[in-house]
Amino acid sequence: MTEPVVRIPDAKVALSTASVYPESTATAFEIAARLGYDGVEVMVWTDPVSQDIDALRRLSDYHRVPILAVHAPCLLITQRVWSTDPWVKLQRARAAAEKLGASTVVVHPPFRWQRSYAREFVRGIWRMADETDVRFAVENMYPWRYRDREMLAYSPDWDVTKDDYRHFTVDLSHTSTARTDALQMVDRMGDRLAHIHLADGNGSAKDEHLVPGRGKQPCAELLERLAVSGFDGHVVIEVNTRRAMSAAEREADLAEALAFTRLHLASPTGARRP
Repeated sequence: MTEPVVRIPDAKVALSTASVYPESTATAFEIAARLGYDGVEVMVWTDPVSQDIDALRRLSDYHRVPILAVHAPCLLITQRVWSTDPWVKLQRARAAAEKLGASTVVVHPPFRWQRSYAREFVRGIWRMADETDVRFAVENMYPWRYRDREMLAYSPDWDVTKDDYRHFTVDLSHTSTARTDALQMVDRMGDRLAHIHLADGNGSAKDEHLVPGRGKQPCAELLERLAVSGFDGHVVIEVNTRRAMSAAEREADLAEALAFTRLHLASPTGARRP
């Protein structure tokens, strides 16, 4: 009996620069090169290097690690990075992606208190997507919880599949925090799923971003689905290594995450999607 041939999809496995925090953006490039990641996703945040296109290009060239995606500065701590105007932030993220050769800009839905931005967000993202070959992949978020209270912090919704976007990012730490079924969300995204933030979680109210395989999210199942479907987007390791006791421990976590991802992206050609 002939053994099935293992098929590996065209998806590239990238390291988010957020995965080395509190180390620097430059450190992420070093680790990605050393461990053999296919590229990086740059999280634009308070590190000046993450905001500097020329510095990022030099790091990419020096380490021979391509920049595959740019994560726009959407976090609370980045409210003043690249302007206080959220549309300017997205314009600069698009320009950075175009100049750096990245195919994707990751963007969060607006906070509810960004009322004007939120009202125009869906139409605005479509308009910006029509102006470039760069994909604007809108990322699923989660309700904020405190004890037994829940606050809807994002608008139009933390569940981005309730709105019409050309491309989506699914984040499995966020599905864990939202306590929603990740595979059902992926099914709703369908062929508009363009980008993966791979991490794990145990359903905590905190956004855990565990190394894949250390929580309860269907990380392996999702990767196996991607392999069978021939997914050609990017799978980005976005994990929390803040508790690592040393640089060696952080690097070991990121090596484990890469090995897990590559293992489950390899699928026999005879396998069928569930």
